[in-house]
Amino acid sequence: MTRIIVTGISGRMGSRIADIIRETPGLTLAGAVEAPGSFAVGTLLPEGQQVVDDLSKNIMHADVVIDFTSPRATLHHAEIAAKHDKALVVGTTGFNPEERGQLVDRLARIPAVFSSNMSIGMNVMFKVAADTARLLGEDYDIEIFEAHHRHKKDAPSGTALSLAEEIAKSVGRDLAKVAKYERYGQVGERPAREIGIQTIRGGDIIGDHTVYFAGSGERVEITHRATSRDNFARGAVLAAKWVSDKSPGIYTMADVLGLK
Repeated sequence: MTRIIVTGISGRMGSRIADIIRETPGLTLAGAVEAPGSFAVGTLLPEGQQVVDDLSKNIMHADVVIDFTSPRATLHHAEIAAKHDKALVVGTTGFNPEERGQLVDRLARIPAVFSSNMSIGMNVMFKVAADTARLLGEDYDIEIFEAHHRHKKDAPSGTALSLAEEIAKSVGRDLAKVAKYERYGQVGERPAREIGIQTIRGGDIIGDHTVYFAGSGERVEITHRATSRDNFARGAVLAAKWVSDKSPGIYTMADVLGLK
Protein backbone atom coordinates (compact mmCIF):
# COMPACT_ATOMS: atom_id res chain seq x y z
CA MET A 1 0.00 0.00 0.00
CA THR A 2 1.47 3.35 -1.08
CA ARG A 3 0.80 6.10 1.46
CA ILE A 4 0.30 9.57 -0.03
CA ILE A 5 0.07 13.02 1.56
CA VAL A 6 -1.58 15.81 -0.45
CA THR A 7 -0.61 19.44 0.09
CA GLY A 8 -3.11 22.17 -0.74
CA ILE A 9 -5.90 19.70 0.07
CA SER A 10 -8.72 22.27 -0.16
CA GLY A 11 -7.64 23.66 -3.54
CA ARG A 12 -9.08 22.79 -6.94
CA MET A 13 -6.39 20.21 -7.65
CA GLY A 14 -5.75 18.99 -4.12
CA SER A 15 -9.35 17.98 -3.48
CA ARG A 16 -9.61 16.03 -6.75
CA ILE A 17 -6.26 14.32 -6.16
CA ALA A 18 -7.48 13.20 -2.75
CA ASP A 19 -10.68 11.78 -4.27
CA ILE A 20 -8.76 9.84 -6.92
CA ILE A 21 -6.35 8.42 -4.34
CA ARG A 22 -9.38 7.09 -2.48
CA GLU A 23 -10.66 5.46 -5.68
CA THR A 24 -7.34 3.83 -6.63
CA PRO A 25 -6.51 0.32 -5.35
CA GLY A 26 -3.15 0.07 -3.64
CA LEU A 27 -3.11 3.71 -2.51
CA THR A 28 -4.15 5.39 0.72
CA LEU A 29 -4.50 9.04 1.68
CA ALA A 30 -2.14 9.24 4.65
CA GLY A 31 -2.55 12.93 5.44
CA ALA A 32 -3.12 16.43 4.15
CA VAL A 33 -1.61 19.89 4.44
CA GLU A 34 -3.02 23.39 4.02
CA ALA A 35 -1.56 26.86 4.39
CA PRO A 36 -1.46 28.34 7.90
CA GLY A 37 -4.71 30.21 8.52
CA SER A 38 -6.72 28.13 6.05
CA PHE A 39 -10.23 27.15 7.12
CA ALA A 40 -9.26 23.51 6.48
CA VAL A 41 -6.47 23.36 9.08
CA GLY A 42 -7.58 21.24 12.01
CA THR A 43 -10.45 19.57 10.20
CA LEU A 44 -10.58 15.79 9.89
CA LEU A 45 -10.29 13.79 6.69
CA PRO A 46 -12.72 10.90 6.19
CA GLU A 47 -9.72 8.65 6.89
CA GLY A 48 -9.46 10.19 10.37
CA GLN A 49 -6.29 12.24 9.98
CA GLN A 50 -6.24 15.92 10.85
CA VAL A 51 -5.32 18.49 8.20
CA VAL A 52 -2.10 20.19 9.39
CA ASP A 53 -0.51 23.52 8.55
CA ASP A 54 3.03 22.25 7.97
CA LEU A 55 4.21 19.15 6.12
CA SER A 56 6.83 18.45 8.79
CA LYS A 57 4.00 17.54 11.19
CA ASN A 58 2.82 14.48 9.24
CA ILE A 59 5.39 13.61 6.56
CA MET A 60 6.60 10.62 8.60
CA HIS A 61 3.33 8.88 7.64
CA ALA A 62 3.92 9.17 3.87
CA ASP A 63 5.76 7.31 1.14
CA VAL A 64 5.03 10.06 -1.41
CA VAL A 65 3.88 13.69 -1.24
CA ILE A 66 1.87 15.28 -4.07
CA ASP A 67 2.25 19.06 -4.27
CA PHE A 68 0.14 21.49 -6.33
CA THR A 69 0.50 24.73 -4.35
CA SER A 70 2.65 27.81 -5.01
CA PRO A 71 6.36 28.24 -5.74
CA ARG A 72 7.17 29.41 -2.20
CA ALA A 73 5.17 26.61 -0.57
CA THR A 74 6.57 23.99 -2.92
CA LEU A 75 10.15 24.97 -2.11
CA HIS A 76 9.35 24.54 1.59
CA HIS A 77 7.72 21.16 0.99
CA ALA A 78 10.63 19.99 -1.17
CA GLU A 79 13.10 20.83 1.59
CA ILE A 80 11.05 18.84 4.12
CA ALA A 81 10.70 15.89 1.74
CA ALA A 82 14.44 15.87 1.09
CA LYS A 83 15.18 16.00 4.82
CA HIS A 84 12.97 12.97 5.44
CA ASP A 85 13.93 11.05 2.25
CA LYS A 86 10.35 11.00 0.93
CA ALA A 87 9.37 10.91 -2.74
CA LEU A 88 7.66 14.00 -4.15
CA VAL A 89 5.43 14.76 -7.13
CA VAL A 90 5.41 18.46 -8.10
CA GLY A 91 2.80 19.98 -10.41
CA THR A 92 3.28 23.60 -9.26
CA THR A 93 4.17 26.14 -11.97
CA GLY A 94 5.25 29.80 -11.99
CA PHE A 95 8.79 29.41 -10.63
CA ASN A 96 11.26 32.18 -11.48
CA PRO A 97 14.77 31.05 -12.51
CA GLU A 98 16.18 31.35 -8.99
CA GLU A 99 13.29 29.40 -7.45
CA ARG A 100 13.52 26.73 -10.12
CA GLY A 101 17.23 26.29 -9.41
CA GLN A 102 16.55 25.90 -5.69
CA LEU A 103 13.80 23.39 -6.38
CA VAL A 104 15.95 21.28 -8.69
CA ASP A 105 18.71 21.14 -6.04
CA ARG A 106 16.22 19.81 -3.48
CA LEU A 107 14.45 17.37 -5.78
CA ALA A 108 17.74 15.82 -6.93
CA ARG A 109 18.18 14.34 -3.45
CA ILE A 110 14.97 12.26 -3.56
CA PRO A 111 12.82 10.35 -6.07
CA ALA A 112 10.79 13.17 -7.65
CA VAL A 113 8.48 13.73 -10.61
CA PHE A 114 8.46 17.37 -11.72
CA SER A 115 6.22 18.30 -14.63
CA SER A 116 4.35 21.42 -15.74
CA ASN A 117 1.41 19.24 -16.79
CA MET A 118 0.44 15.81 -15.49
CA SER A 119 -2.14 15.06 -18.20
CA ILE A 120 -1.40 11.96 -20.28
CA GLY A 121 -2.75 13.61 -23.43
CA MET A 122 -0.73 16.77 -22.91
CA ASN A 123 2.49 14.84 -22.44
CA VAL A 124 1.84 12.99 -25.69
CA MET A 125 1.31 16.42 -27.29
CA PHE A 126 4.76 17.57 -26.07
CA LYS A 127 6.34 14.75 -28.07
CA VAL A 128 4.07 15.09 -31.13
CA ALA A 129 4.61 18.86 -31.34
CA ALA A 130 8.38 18.51 -31.09
CA ASP A 131 8.43 15.80 -33.76
CA THR A 132 6.17 17.90 -36.02
CA ALA A 133 8.43 20.94 -35.70
CA ARG A 134 11.45 18.88 -36.65
CA LEU A 135 9.71 17.26 -39.61
CA LEU A 136 8.26 20.49 -41.02
CA GLY A 137 11.53 22.38 -40.74
CA GLU A 138 12.37 26.05 -41.07
CA ASP A 139 9.66 27.03 -43.57
CA TYR A 140 6.87 26.96 -40.98
CA ASP A 141 6.35 29.71 -38.42
CA ILE A 142 5.62 28.42 -34.91
CA GLU A 143 3.09 30.02 -32.59
CA ILE A 144 1.74 28.70 -29.27
CA PHE A 145 -1.60 29.84 -27.89
CA GLU A 146 -2.79 29.09 -24.36
CA ALA A 147 -5.97 29.96 -22.46
CA HIS A 148 -6.81 29.48 -18.78
CA HIS A 149 -9.33 30.60 -16.17
CA ARG A 150 -9.28 34.07 -14.66
CA HIS A 151 -7.76 32.87 -11.36
CA LYS A 152 -4.49 31.54 -12.82
CA LYS A 153 -1.60 33.60 -11.46
CA ASP A 154 1.28 32.83 -13.84
CA ALA A 155 1.55 33.56 -17.56
CA PRO A 156 2.37 32.04 -19.92
CA SER A 157 1.30 28.73 -18.44
CA GLY A 158 4.00 26.30 -17.43
CA THR A 159 2.57 23.94 -20.02
CA ALA A 160 2.96 26.50 -22.82
CA LEU A 161 6.55 27.11 -21.76
CA SER A 162 7.24 23.37 -21.73
CA LEU A 163 5.75 23.09 -25.23
CA ALA A 164 7.99 25.92 -26.40
CA GLU A 165 11.06 24.37 -24.77
CA GLU A 166 10.44 20.96 -26.35
CA ILE A 167 9.82 22.49 -29.77
CA ALA A 168 12.85 24.79 -29.58
CA LYS A 169 15.07 21.89 -28.56
CA SER A 170 13.83 19.77 -31.45
CA VAL A 171 14.73 22.44 -34.04
CA GLY A 172 17.98 23.58 -32.44
CA ARG A 173 16.89 27.00 -31.19
CA ASP A 174 17.61 28.78 -27.91
CA LEU A 175 14.16 29.64 -26.55
CA ALA A 176 15.55 32.53 -24.49
CA LYS A 177 16.62 34.19 -27.75
CA VAL A 178 13.66 33.40 -30.02
CA ALA A 179 10.60 33.52 -27.72
CA LYS A 180 8.08 36.32 -28.33
CA TYR A 181 5.52 36.77 -25.55
CA GLU A 182 3.55 39.77 -26.78
CA ARG A 183 3.07 42.00 -29.81
CA TYR A 184 1.79 45.55 -29.84
CA GLY A 185 2.24 48.47 -32.22
CA GLN A 186 4.82 48.61 -35.00
CA VAL A 187 6.64 45.38 -34.23
CA GLY A 188 8.03 44.87 -37.72
CA GLU A 189 8.16 41.72 -39.82
CA ARG A 190 8.15 38.44 -37.94
CA PRO A 191 11.65 36.90 -37.66
CA ALA A 192 11.77 33.49 -39.31
CA ARG A 193 12.99 31.56 -36.24
CA GLU A 194 10.76 33.29 -33.69
CA ILE A 195 8.51 31.17 -31.47
CA GLY A 196 5.45 33.09 -30.35
CA ILE A 197 3.74 32.28 -27.04
CA GLN A 198 0.43 34.09 -26.55
CA THR A 199 -1.87 34.11 -23.51
CA ILE A 200 -5.49 34.78 -22.66
CA ARG A 201 -7.26 34.56 -19.29
CA GLY A 202 -10.97 34.41 -18.63
CA GLY A 203 -13.94 32.66 -17.11
CA ASP A 204 -13.52 29.05 -16.03
CA ILE A 205 -11.33 27.75 -18.88
CA ILE A 206 -9.47 24.78 -17.42
CA GLY A 207 -6.69 24.78 -20.01
CA ASP A 208 -6.43 25.04 -23.80
CA HIS A 209 -3.15 24.78 -25.72
CA THR A 210 -2.67 24.99 -29.48
CA VAL A 211 0.52 24.95 -31.51
CA TYR A 212 0.29 26.53 -34.97
CA PHE A 213 2.77 25.61 -37.69
CA ALA A 214 2.00 28.23 -40.35
CA GLY A 215 3.51 27.63 -43.77
CA SER A 216 2.91 29.03 -47.24
CA GLY A 217 -0.56 27.92 -48.32
CA GLU A 218 -1.23 25.62 -45.38
CA ARG A 219 -1.32 25.46 -41.60
CA VAL A 220 -0.91 22.54 -39.22
CA GLU A 221 -2.56 22.85 -35.80
CA ILE A 222 -2.15 20.58 -32.77
CA THR A 223 -4.57 21.22 -29.92
CA HIS A 224 -5.16 19.89 -26.44
CA ARG A 225 -8.24 21.02 -24.50
CA ALA A 226 -8.75 20.05 -20.88
CA THR A 227 -12.44 19.69 -20.01
CA SER A 228 -11.88 18.46 -16.45
CA ARG A 229 -9.14 18.72 -13.84
CA ASP A 230 -9.43 14.98 -13.35
CA ASN A 231 -6.94 14.32 -16.14
CA PHE A 232 -4.26 16.29 -14.24
CA ALA A 233 -5.20 14.67 -10.93
CA ARG A 234 -5.13 11.15 -12.38
CA GLY A 235 -1.73 11.81 -13.92
CA ALA A 236 -0.37 13.08 -10.59
CA VAL A 237 -1.66 9.99 -8.77
CA LEU A 238 -0.16 7.75 -11.47
CA ALA A 239 3.16 9.58 -11.04
CA ALA A 240 3.04 9.11 -7.26
CA LYS A 241 2.45 5.38 -7.60
CA TRP A 242 5.24 5.09 -10.19
CA VAL A 243 7.89 7.10 -8.31
CA SER A 244 7.36 5.52 -4.90
CA ASP A 245 10.03 2.83 -5.44
CA LYS A 246 12.43 4.72 -7.72
CA SER A 247 16.00 5.82 -7.02
CA PRO A 248 16.69 9.48 -6.18
CA GLY A 249 16.57 11.75 -9.21
CA ILE A 250 14.28 14.11 -11.09
CA TYR A 251 11.85 12.38 -13.44
CA THR A 252 9.16 13.76 -15.75
CA MET A 253 5.79 12.49 -16.92
CA ALA A 254 7.56 11.28 -20.05
CA ASP A 255 9.44 8.85 -17.79
CA VAL A 256 6.23 7.83 -16.02
CA LEU A 257 4.45 7.19 -19.35
CA GLY A 258 7.42 5.58 -21.11
CA LEU A 259 7.54 8.28 -23.81
CA LYS A 260 11.31 8.75 -23.80
